[in-house]
Amino acid sequence: MIFMPKNRTLVAAVAAVAMVPLVPAVASAEGLAWRPCASIAKGWDATDKQTECAMITVPLDYADPDGRKIDVAVSRIPATGARSGAIVFNPGGPGHSGMATPSTIVDSKAAGLLEHHDLIGFDPRGVDYSAGVNCPEDETSPAPGMSEKDSARFVAERDAVARKRCIDKDPAFVRSLTTSNIARDVDRIRQALGEDKIGYYGVSWGTALGAEYRTLFDDHVDKMLLDSVMSPELNLTTMDDDIATVGEKTFREFSAWIARYDSVYHFGREEQTVAKALLDLRAELTAKPRKAADGSPVDGKTVNDMLADPRKTWADVATQLATIRDGGTPAVNQGPAPKTGLGWDTERSGGSTFQQNALLCNESPSPRDFETVWRHRLDRIERNPVSGSYGFWEQKCIGWPAPVQQWAFEPGKSPLQLVGHVFEPVTPIGWAVAMQRRIGGALMKIEDDAHGSLESLPCASAAVTFFDTGRTTTESCPGPAIPAPKA
Repeated sequence: MIFMPKNRTLVAAVAAVAMVPLVPAVASAEGLAWRPCASIAKGWDATDKQTECAMITVPLDYADPDGRKIDVAVSRIPATGARSGAIVFNPGGPGHSGMATPSTIVDSKAAGLLEHHDLIGFDPRGVDYSAGVNCPEDETSPAPGMSEKDSARFVAERDAVARKRCIDKDPAFVRSLTTSNIARDVDRIRQALGEDKIGYYGVSWGTALGAEYRTLFDDHVDKMLLDSVMSPELNLTTMDDDIATVGEKTFREFSAWIARYDSVYHFGREEQTVAKALLDLRAELTAKPRKAADGSPVDGKTVNDMLADPRKTWADVATQLATIRDGGTPAVNQGPAPKTGLGWDTERSGGSTFQQNALLCNESPSPRDFETVWRHRLDRIERNPVSGSYGFWEQKCIGWPAPVQQWAFEPGKSPLQLVGHVFEPVTPIGWAVAMQRRIGGALMKIEDDAHGSLESLPCASAAVTFFDTGRTTTESCPGPAIPAPKA
């Protein structure tokens, strides 16, 4: 998923992209015309000699298969050994590009998948090289001095107007942005590959795509692995609630960890003492903000956004919080600017914010009006004083006009391995349990709080074994240790 707030603890930001279809290296369901990605795809790593690219043509509307067609970009790294099939990957988002995922897998601890399988990536419709809508965002800022609620209303209404402009450019295309249509696109990829059955490896929202593909095309699934599993029912209100609940628990665990190292951080020797000190620091900077060297504010939100970070960052974050407490300012980290383009001439941005919005809002029954969303936010903050303000999913659909098409996943018979992360806030472990109850499969638990981390851990060998043999596992996998405190 999922999963693009300003709070950096829960998900990575996805850049907005401009996209329209282009035709080079087109292929239909009868076959694929592979060419080196570096030779046709703008922005591709010129040193990548192994990844091949092609386009397939699919129906815009599968209810009208002979009607308008669109192009979907596909990538491949061929198997290095005795080939037994192909595995299609989706890294989630929704809205994330999957074209480079095969290369990512080859460079990971799951690289053994390549020995017997072609690794297949793709850009879902609406993303990067695939067909999409040119949809720039409006970044107009609220006027200084606005109240928090009025500022939030301004942003919500600004974004609703911008999204409406995008919808009006191509309403049929925007309506087509659903999990079921992308699952059908995956099946067209299967056909173009000439495979009766495919393996599938999905992460985050990619797990929902996998569950939908298995619901529609179980007979064409060889084996399926879903890592960092989505809830079987999409509701952005519930998503924000569940993520906030886990985030609040993370804050308490972080406070307990700092307390164990009071000789380093000096916030207190008990969890409750540390938690109070951190909340007092938040209150102090809310009342009297400071400025960092670059002029950005160091205020209560700055502190609050650090209080439920992943375990691997705890040592660094605790040091920054101590620096702020002692009168200093944290380091500034600015990401790269988004890139845009057309078809194979697109410079890869990694994803599309508009595609994410469209797909989620086409499928979530969450409220469309600002007042309801704002009330839910206040209630969430009251229940979760630290992480309640992290929620951002529900606000994405304010003003969205299209009707809702909800998920309806069903069990299947094909081999299914689920992977959940015990402490993760992005896709809480309870979602994996709920998905297992809905569609079946074996659940492997990883004792970390990282999103989609299986490929980076030694227990990625379980994924290789699964795709090679079909053998699932319910064993737990240890995550990496929390880094030691810094003096």
